[in-house]
Amino acid sequence: MKNIIFVAVLFYFPISIAAQTSRREILLNKNLSGNNYVAYPGPANQKLTPAPKGYVPFYISHYGRHGSRYLINVNDYNRPFVALRRAEQQGKLTRFGNDVLRRVALFREEARGREGELTELGARQHKDIARRMYEHFPGIFAGRAVVDAKSTVVIRCILSMENALQQLLVLNSRLQIKHDASRHDMYYMNHRDAHLDSLKMTPTAKEAFAAFSARHARCDSLMRKLFNDERYWRDSINALQLNDQLYHLACNVQSTELRHSETLYDLFTDEELYDCWLRKNAWWYINYGPSPLNGGLQVYSQRFLIRRIIEEADSCIALERPGVTLRYGHDTMMMPLVCLLDVNGFGKQIIDLEKLAEGGWHNYRIYPMACNLQFVFYRRTRGEEDVLFKVLLNENEATLPLPVVAKAYYHWTDFKAYVFEKLKRYVGHLQDN
Repeated sequence: MKNIIFVAVLFYFPISIAAQTSRREILLNKNLSGNNYVAYPGPANQKLTPAPKGYVPFYISHYGRHGSRYLINVNDYNRPFVALRRAEQQGKLTRFGNDVLRRVALFREEARGREGELTELGARQHKDIARRMYEHFPGIFAGRAVVDAKSTVVIRCILSMENALQQLLVLNSRLQIKHDASRHDMYYMNHRDAHLDSLKMTPTAKEAFAAFSARHARCDSLMRKLFNDERYWRDSINALQLNDQLYHLACNVQSTELRHSETLYDLFTDEELYDCWLRKNAWWYINYGPSPLNGGLQVYSQRFLIRRIIEEADSCIALERPGVTLRYGHDTMMMPLVCLLDVNGFGKQIIDLEKLAEGGWHNYRIYPMACNLQFVFYRRTRGEEDVLFKVLLNENEATLPLPVVAKAYYHWTDFKAYVFEKLKRYVGHLQDN
């Protein structure tokens, strides 16, 4: 139990006091190397800062990623299995390689027909998040409060939503539940922006990432652990591809029931594992973060989502009992949304990819499985304009680049002005192009 608590605290140390480097953090908890495969650890601190005198919570607006899942594509399991199986049939695997094949076969069999689906752990994560939300803000969920929930049309998101709602109904059977998953809402719930997609890997970004990746691609040692014939793996195996496939499998084990008995982290040295993470951390920063290598525009993919959050919040603020708005989606929405709002400083722009990790941009702090962003609203009386709110990233009080009313609390009007001013920059970009 002591170890679990320690890991949770380590996971959520604020960036501003990140004396513990990402290298040290991953050494102490290899699961953090998992990027978007990190299983949700829960909040670091169950105690939240009390509201300023006279203010009470009255509304919650939420966007969360689905819970832990299996790897999405059947080839994520088949390709490393086939590569190792073929080598085994030719007598090219070491004893260690044969045992790795055994483990890969286990993971493949567990996920058969379930690729991309919610795991048992994923369902439990959202039940726990819903329970803690209820326990922290019981007044919002009291009586016949309305809970308006939406999900993307992907089944793992729908099931994440339903598990959360089931938990809330256990706590209060009188809740008025609305839940939906419709293509009608995908323009903001899971928006795909063709224009921004075309700008992700600009020549500048592609060149910088390729150079960075080459400096941190270490796989010869792993190949020698797996294969007994160097000529074979050099001629017949795409070493880096197999390395990355096994790395992704290793990272995803933490989301499955096999986590209790099996691991693949022993394939990698500490340095190799860290290098794997560095490459993926940089990839996510470029493709979904605020990287200046491609103009820092990717965060604007969530402009429709943040506008919707604001519009719905303003509508609910006018109600006597606003209740709760829940939304369930994906990491590719959460990452740019957090960066767009510059939550905890994640909107920072770092040109040199070698300085990304040391600059405190650590992807595992943003988007583990079941990651969530909660806006919690406070007021003294209905109808007053002085509405305060706090933002919780993964259930931990987070910072915004706004004037602070009190620790963790901001004016809602300041936030809206900040967001709308920021969105004007993207409109200007479109006009210039």
